[in-house]
Amino acid sequence: MTTPTTPRPLADLDAPAEQVAAEAPLREAIAREIALHNDYEVSALSMALYLVTHPDAPVSTEADYPGWTPGRTA
Repeated sequence: MTTPTTPRPLADLDAPAEQVAAEAPLREAIAREIALHNDYEVSALSMALYLVTHPDAPVSTEADYPGWTPGRTA
């Protein structure tokens, strides 16, 4: 038998205005690219949205790839 839980206040579920402002353009762009069937852009924009909504997500830095030059051919 499960015990009932106390519902959380609605205010606890609200996202900060800064987060909503950061997400809105990305969500609009994702919707636009989905309508255009542009899977690559949807994937890239979805990753950007993930990073905006998860600011503590681990990301690589230059220190992770010493000596790497972007766009180098040799």
